[in-house]
This record gives sequence, structure tokens and C-alpha cells, in this order.
Amino acid sequence: MSRSLRHGALAATAIVFSIASLAACGAGNDAATLKVRPDSAATTSGDISIQNANVITQPERNAEGPAVVSATLFNSGTKQQTLDSVTLPGTSVAVKLHAAKGAGPVVVPAGGRVVLGGDGNASAVIENGREAAQAGNVQPVVFKFSSTGEISLGAFVVPATSYFQGFGPSSLPVAPAQSPATSTTPSGTTSPAAGAPGTSESDSDTVAPSDSASASAQTG
Repeated sequence: MSRSLRHGALAATAIVFSIASLAACGAGNDAATLKVRPDSAATTSGDISIQNANVITQPERNAEGPAVVSATLFNSGTKQQTLDSVTLPGTSVAVKLHAAKGAGPVVVPAGGRVVLGGDGNASAVIENGREAAQAGNVQPVVFKFSSTGEISLGAFVVPATSYFQGFGPSSLPVAPAQSPATSTTPSGTTSPAAGAPGTSESDSDTVAPSDSASASAQTG
């Protein structure tokens, strides 16, 4: 074989190896090959797009209390739609919807969006968070809209910590303390028992918040 032919064969071999290497890199670095799970679920049906869908539970694994469904709902249509319901197939839990302001329905305006979860936003509260899902799972969630109808997706279940802290549920309220006992004096009148507070009333019933209650949650 002549020198020019050998050089041509070597060049062709180098090109083949280069293409094979690039193809291997392209196939080996995508999300499917590397098993990279996206941060949150998203889907689109008609005019409605749902992004950043998650089920956010209590921060502590064994804590009692509600959970919430968080998501951003986009409406690309020319007419507003209402979010009629959110359900979790395979469970018996109820999800209660609350508008950001007032007691009306959750409305997704035409060409606008609505955020579920977080301070000052609409909310979808799951009554029994522990029954709904466990952190680390994927929970099927169905959003039902007035015009588009039902949209299903699998939402990741995460605890209300780190980034999700500002979007998660509040803890189960603590039962109020019992009123102090009273004792009866010989004259028949009652007086506070030892250690009980005085009987004079304050002009205000406001209770000073604790440090944790005063801290505002991040809304992302």
C-alpha cells in the first residue's frame, strides 16, 4: 500500500473513532441515561400548563398535621378558568382549596398564572398528610379545571425543609392550656388559686408572637 493510501486510511479511521466517541458522550450524558430525576413535575393540556408540582409534607417524618400540594398553574387561553378540585388517586384524603383572598374559587386568569402554596398565595391543603404520602415517593395528583377538565401527573413528595420550607404546611396546632382553678373563700366569693393570674382584664387580647412565628416564610 502506498504512503498516501495509508495516510488516507488512518485519517478515515480517526474520523470514525471521533464520531463514535461523540455519539457515546451524547447518549451517556442525557437525563435518561444518567437517571437524573427532574426537580419537579410538569405537564400541559390545552390552555393549561402545570409546573413545579410537589406534595409537601411536614418537616419531621413522623409529625402529625396537614400536607399541601404546591404548583404553578398557567393559562395561555383567552378565558379564565377555575380550579375545581385537586384529588390524590389511591388515597381517601380530601384536598381543600383556598383562594389567595376571600372565600371564592381559585381562578386562573386568561393569559396569567396562579401559584399554589406559599405565603399570600392560593392553597391546596391535604387534611391528613401522613396518610397521603411519604417523603421520597411519587404521588399521582389530578387537577380538575372548569374548561380543560382533568390533568394528571406524578408529583414528588418532599418534606417542608430547605427550599420547600416557605411553601409547606403549618404544623398541627397545640391544644390551648386549661384555665386556672379557683378556690372559694369563707364569705362565698371566689378568688384566684395560688399561682393564678390576677382578675384584671387588659385593654388588648393580642398575644405577642414568638420568634419563630414572627419570621416570615420565604416565597421563592
